[in-house]
Amino acid sequence: MTDIAIIGCGFVADLYMRSFASFPAVRIAGVFDTNAARLTQFCEYWQLEAAQSQDALLSGLPKGSVVLNLTNPSAHSPVNRAILNSGHHAYSEKPLALNMAEAEELQDLAQQNGLHLASAPCSVLGEAAQTLAKAVRDGQAGDIRLIYAELDDGFIPQAPYKDWQSESGAPWPFEDEFHVGCTLEHAGYYLSWLIAMFGPVREVIAASTETIPNKPGANGTADFSTATLFFERGGPPVRLTCSITAPHNHQIQMIGDSGVLSVKKAWANSAPVRFHKRMVLRRRLLENPIGKRIKLGQETHPKVKRWGAAEMNFALGPMEMQDAVEAGRTPRLAGDFALHLNEVTLAIQNAGRTRGVQEMRTSCALMEPMPWAM
Repeated sequence: MTDIAIIGCGFVADLYMRSFASFPAVRIAGVFDTNAARLTQFCEYWQLEAAQSQDALLSGLPKGSVVLNLTNPSAHSPVNRAILNSGHHAYSEKPLALNMAEAEELQDLAQQNGLHLASAPCSVLGEAAQTLAKAVRDGQAGDIRLIYAELDDGFIPQAPYKDWQSESGAPWPFEDEFHVGCTLEHAGYYLSWLIAMFGPVREVIAASTETIPNKPGANGTADFSTATLFFERGGPPVRLTCSITAPHNHQIQMIGDSGVLSVKKAWANSAPVRFHKRMVLRRRLLENPIGKRIKLGQETHPKVKRWGAAEMNFALGPMEMQDAVEAGRTPRLAGDFALHLNEVTLAIQNAGRTRGVQEMRTSCALMEPMPWAM
């Protein structure tokens, strides 16, 4: 039996709990939240044990346990520090930290203590991302020349977001979401895929701005960003867009010499990966509009049913981290990968209208494919 602890039991914690249900060998060893009422509600719903304090939770775990940091973004850095100082591995919700100085300090602390600090999102470990990566490695579309990635969520300020609740009754934290911004919350879903496939980003040319003023808690935070990414090891340029203004579009398209590889749902582990072969029809050049579905042809990982906007197994990241700890290797989402993902995301979010070209300081290795996607 694998024991994992949770700090923070707000909206996203229910998605993790529903995902952990797909791993019968996992036991949630304890939970803590600074909101006592929410802690009680969450633990009663999931029949879990509530800790009296954060220190009590951390001190009661065997050294080297995996602890999930599912707190609000402003608390990510101090809670990650507390987990590492207690001798445990930290798996943090995104972003890892709200500035790079804190992120680098945390990774240094983890390294000094012989621990791991990993960061969500974990969809890069899922079937859709791994299938797409294999299709690229296999040259399904020929050499990839250009990539378009979209993470537009619709005109969210007009949605009934105050009525959104998690499975156990936690409200969607709209003030935090608007204050932190959609880029820090969502860009990682495709950035992690891209960095895993093509390696570290060398250069970011980005712009960001607020398009919808007076959102609760926002204080001028950018709700739209667009970036062009260039990789350290060559490879295709990428245009990545995030917004809570434009109509919903979560498609990624990888344009190659012989056609286009596409996925339409970033938040669905089972989203089809399709190859749209390029052809000439009546003197017109076009891609097959339906496309051929590409499959791995073997079992991948446990799936979860759709809840709200997501159809993702949020437990894939913590479970891969636990496997890595037991095997004595670095988790795929930890170390240099987590630090680089944080830097690229911050560069896009904080670009404003004047930052121009930004050279990245961090780097990382290509991510090893999951065993079932080799």
